[in-house]
Amino acid sequence: MLLDHTGLGYDSGFRSEVSAGRGRAKHTPRLQPGSIVIRNRSRGSQRATQSVRAIAALLLLPACVLGPVASWAQSAEAAFRWPDGKRAAVSLSFDDARPSQVDTGLAVLARWGARATFYVVPVHVEAKLSGWKRLVAAGHEIGNHSVRHPCTGNFAWSRDAALEDYTLERMRQELLEGNRRLEQLLDITPVTFAYPCGQTFIGRGRATQSYVPLVAELFLAGRGWLDETPNDPVFHDPAQVSGMSMDGMDFPDVKALVENAREAGQWLVLAGHEIGHSGPQTTRIEMLESLVPFLQDPSNRIWFETVEAVARHLRRHRNDQPRD
Repeated sequence: MLLDHTGLGYDSGFRSEVSAGRGRAKHTPRLQPGSIVIRNRSRGSQRATQSVRAIAALLLLPACVLGPVASWAQSAEAAFRWPDGKRAAVSLSFDDARPSQVDTGLAVLARWGARATFYVVPVHVEAKLSGWKRLVAAGHEIGNHSVRHPCTGNFAWSRDAALEDYTLERMRQELLEGNRRLEQLLDITPVTFAYPCGQTFIGRGRATQSYVPLVAELFLAGRGWLDETPNDPVFHDPAQVSGMSMDGMDFPDVKALVENAREAGQWLVLAGHEIGHSGPQTTRIEMLESLVPFLQDPSNRIWFETVEAVARHLRRHRNDQPRD
């Protein structure tokens, strides 16, 4: 672009103009795209030249600073591949160690040899210990869901284990105790965690803190609840894996979530509670009986695995990516 002292553009092509009083033609060569030229027609135009140079430098600065970051992100996304030509990943997870999970859910999943992730509270495991041992033997993942299931004290049933009254050290000890008790009960060591109620804070007011960094320190992954989107395999934070509810949903609605995740190449983590035909916080058997075969159908190109298995794959991919 060719500018005069007013800042208005000229024709940027090859042109001639007659110098006043001399009758000679002056030739201006065609400029390269993006060039900026100031025609000095007065002393004040020097200030315009300096201003435009400063603006041009500022316009170039973001590309210089952000270029390496954007380049890494683009190369990481381009390099990422789900295993065996799959286009997305889906994990099923269930919380709290509710009795219906072993009484009903174990048999439903066993029909297709499907594996899921169960985030358990030790006292509930103890109540049906033989069933939970069968579940572990079937290859399902057991994850940590705390010892006392702390949530906001705004839930009356959580008032004795209110997150508002926790400290980071108290939470650390509870998560470690949860792992110790599950090791004693089931002879396994949980490597993933699900935030009770999907809440990630402790304390109140100005003293409120996040315990996400603690989960990042202690676990391979931490799953949320009632989130609104699946996980980008390159960008997501393993300590804050989005978990989308499947309780009360019919197969067409869940299938739509799976297909949207497949279109975007994402990791969809579904979260449920009870397993049955109806009721509050219940993942419906009829939905699972349609969903599991759909996920296992090779033509749908879905990698159907536990939270741990997918999280390990994504960690290996991140470790393989240069960040300089």
